[in-house]
Amino acid sequence: MNYQETLDYLFNALPMFQRIGAAAFKKDLGPTMALCGHLGNPQRAFKSIHVAGTNGKGSTSHALASILQEQGYKVGLYTSPHLKSFTERIRVDGLPICEKAVVDFVAQNKEFLEQIKPSFFEMTVALAFDYFAREKVDIAVVEVGMGGRLDSTNVLLPILCVITNIGMDHMQFLGDTLPEIAAEKAGIIKTGIPVIIGTTQEETEPIFTAKAHELKAPIYFADRRIRASPGPYLPGGNERAFFVESSSGRVTMTFGLAGDYQAQNLPAILMAAEMLPQLGLPVSSDSLERGLRNLVPNTGLKGRWQRLNEIPLTICDTGHNEDAFKVIIQQIKQLIYKRLWIILGLVKDKDVGSVLSLLPTDATYVFCQATIPRAMTAQELANQAGAFGLLGEVIEDVNEALNWALQRADDDDLIYVGGSTFVVAEIANL
Repeated sequence: MNYQETLDYLFNALPMFQRIGAAAFKKDLGPTMALCGHLGNPQRAFKSIHVAGTNGKGSTSHALASILQEQGYKVGLYTSPHLKSFTERIRVDGLPICEKAVVDFVAQNKEFLEQIKPSFFEMTVALAFDYFAREKVDIAVVEVGMGGRLDSTNVLLPILCVITNIGMDHMQFLGDTLPEIAAEKAGIIKTGIPVIIGTTQEETEPIFTAKAHELKAPIYFADRRIRASPGPYLPGGNERAFFVESSSGRVTMTFGLAGDYQAQNLPAILMAAEMLPQLGLPVSSDSLERGLRNLVPNTGLKGRWQRLNEIPLTICDTGHNEDAFKVIIQQIKQLIYKRLWIILGLVKDKDVGSVLSLLPTDATYVFCQATIPRAMTAQELANQAGAFGLLGEVIEDVNEALNWALQRADDDDLIYVGGSTFVVAEIANL
């Protein structure tokens, strides 16, 4: 099989949560462990940092990888889902896995894959670990797919765990309350391995503290030691100054991601960088600063409060749940514009009402949908939005929706595109 035939085989043969949702989710590490065992347990061949959380785990993973790259380490990075290409999920020093490596992996292991029938995600995790081992990376930064305790990535024995924050997302799999969800995220905590909690929350702190105590894992709440707040945008608008306060004083740092919500991610990122020397990975202050500033060119991350157009100002963001939209709406309010256009698409297995209830009624909406089975249809979204006083056009394709808004918006208007990672992924000029 060539690369496209290999991808078609994987998409059709292995259940894929990104596309179909619940049917692809397994509460069992058995297939991942079997697949890793078949491959010679590659996850034991390299050091790793394991990153979980409801929001911010992708940005945090990319930031840590960028900092380590700037120090000169050979760095693996595993994230999900991908935006444009499957190969984005698996990177070494920022470069996506080559198509030949994907083809060869499937060809060499196809018989075993068909025997144990892993999910698409389980197969991808095993492929990533095998690739990192073959590439002899010094360190891999690995983002949890969902939850933590039963996530396929949890076969790792990392040198450091990071949990960014806890919010109401994927409740049908992880639980209906913050403590229940936190218990699933806390499942990545390992015996004796330090864990950094990015955001102190009253409902979740006892869960993390108890789990860390049980496993004798040193635990650190980053936001108790480091505070960050957003400062001015830098020229171009995709970089931002952040003010950082700690016991060492107050400094200004440039971050290659401009969203207000990055202020919630920075304490954990900075504390992790501070701890790396103790874990055998010295990192200089210059590498830290360059890593934060050069995050996007170093890692290829896209879709985080990203400017697509200056006139009219057009911004996209992959935030897709209630907690993310609380911050996004506040950031929109800080911008100066005459009229707000919101191009919105959601997936049907989210708590749609909690997001819609946050959105402004004085915006002009264009409802769209991603081309995946999980997507809520644009018409159904428009119907539900109407109950919240959110009115507008129904244009299924996000690019057609964006062009429609661009043709009608004035130069001093603001256009926002988001609601789903998968909607953002289909923007042509991302």
